[in-house]
This record gives sequence, C-alpha cells and structure tokens, in this order.
Amino acid sequence: QAAEILSSGSKPAILIGQGARGAAAEIEQVAEILGAGVAKALLGKDVLSDELPWVTGSIGLLGTRPSYELMMGCDTLLTVGSNFPYTQFMPPFGQARAVQIDLDGKLVGMRYPYELNLVGDAATTLRALIPHLRRNENRDWRSGIESNVADWWEAMDREAQVEADPVNPQLLFHAASSQLPSNTLVAADSGSSANWYARQLRFRGDMRGSLSGTLATMGPGVPYVIGAKFAQPGRPAVAFVGDGAMQMNGLAELITVKHYWEQWADPRLIVAVLHNNDLNQVTWEMRAMEGSPKFAESQTLPDVDYASFAASLGLQAIPVTDPGQVEEAWRRAFAADRP
Repeated sequence: QAAEILSSGSKPAILIGQGARGAAAEIEQVAEILGAGVAKALLGKDVLSDELPWVTGSIGLLGTRPSYELMMGCDTLLTVGSNFPYTQFMPPFGQARAVQIDLDGKLVGMRYPYELNLVGDAATTLRALIPHLRRNENRDWRSGIESNVADWWEAMDREAQVEADPVNPQLLFHAASSQLPSNTLVAADSGSSANWYARQLRFRGDMRGSLSGTLATMGPGVPYVIGAKFAQPGRPAVAFVGDGAMQMNGLAELITVKHYWEQWADPRLIVAVLHNNDLNQVTWEMRAMEGSPKFAESQTLPDVDYASFAASLGLQAIPVTDPGQVEEAWRRAFAADRP
C-alpha cells in the first residue's frame, strides 16, 4: 500500500532525519527509482552526502531554497526517521500523498497528515518497500531539482564572497567546507553558527555532524566535539561556536581539551569562534520583529581575546581579522599537531 501511494505521483519528495542514519544506501535506491529529491532535517545533515546532485540540503528556517521548492512542488512525500515539526516548510495539507517510516510508533502521524504510517527500522523497512515501487521514467522533475541544487550552491559561493568588515562569517564556513577531511566530526552551536552550518557546509564521505537540533540550546558546540573525540579519538573534530556560547562554557571546556588532548590518536580539535561581541541571532530576531533591537545592551558581550586564552593553555591560536587569512587559517589548523 505504501509503494502504491509513493508510485502514484510524478513529483516525489523524500524528507530524512537522524533516524535514517544507516539507511543511506536504501534511501539512494528509493530516490533513484522514484526520481525524487531528498531534503534533510538539521539532525539528518550527515545521513546523505551533499555532493549528490538531488540532495537539496537542510529544510526549515535554516534550510535551503531548493528544499523549500521541493516541498512546495511535490505531489508525494516519504518521510524517513524524522520528527521535523514545522509543517509550514512541508507540502501544504492536501497537496501531497504522504507516507512516514519511523522506529518509534509514538511519533508516526504526529506532525503531518500522513496517509500511511510504517513503524520499523528505516533500512529494514525500505528494503521491504523497494521491490514494490514502480520506476518513474519521467525525469523532468528530478532534472529540475538538480538544477535548483546547482543554482543554490553557486548562490552560497557568491554570498560567501560578499565583502564585510572585518570578515564575512559565511566565508569562514565556505572555506572550511572544501578543506574538511572526509572523516571529520563537526558540531555547531546554536545561533547564527547553526545557520551557516546548515547552508554553507557540504558534507561528504564519512563526515558526521550534530547540534542541539531539538532544543536550540546555547553552549553544546565545544562539549559535543570533546565527546566526539572520546568516541572517535582517531578522527579530526571541528566546532563552530558563537562568542556568546563560547563565554557561557566554551572557554572553560578548553581547559578540558588541554587536559585530555594528548590522549587522542589524532590531536586535531578545532574551535572556530565567531567573534563579534553580539548575541547575533537574537539581535536579528529583534530587528525582524521591530526594526531595531529592543534591548540592545542585553545583546552586547564583553570583548574577550579567545585566541590568547587558547594560547595560554598551550593550544594553537590563529586569529583571523582579514578575509585573505581565512583559507590559510584552516590549512594551518588542519596541519596542526595540537588543538
């Protein structure tokens, strides 16, 4: 019955979340049979490579334009391992016939009016589903998705190159994206660092990534990568953290890094601090609501020399104050013999 629903349309879409991890091969096969594009909830960013031309990237407020276009234009939807709650970014009710696969029966049918819910492991359920799917021979929809995705990455490249004083934060993420080793463990904190994590980083290979996707809690970026290093000490790790979160607990956690880093087989742990002395996303939200921050003084942070603090702990410190320094800073960081 699920296969009949999914095969009934000509404009299929797939939405995946962290519950789809481990089912990448099956999702690729389903997407190929149906000619579908695949959007990713924020916690599912590392499930499929962003180098696949029909992967539209993140969905939601921090999502991409091709993901929004995919959802607004589709006539069938398959959601796998995602509890994504923001239905304004999903197909309008009544537009698409939809099927959900989730391991947790409490979550099925909770966020969207799915026509059919399948409770089970993502990979196992998809393997059972695949033989029943009909191949969509019309590839016009898929071609349009791939064109939109290519346009998006070109737009992200242009946005990263926009001049700013002193440095466009998107450039930091854009430059990192091409240099991240294919086995990097990546974490982003909440705030504007999560924006650029979602939009500018192209995951590939065995890269893993996470953030506070269900609570948008400030402060987990540095603890997340420390935890990642204990789980996978032979892999490099990178945290993208705003200065607000860095002052909340990131500076203290650098002392934890100092204490343990020599135990790690790969000593590379990089903390990229977005230093603008402002709780940036909160300020943006206030501007969006009222035209200017209502409580400007509450968004202003004390100025801290993060690089000097790191250097005082014996870690490598690389201040970046000019766009021309960004590429070389990442090269130095990934070549370093310490965090």
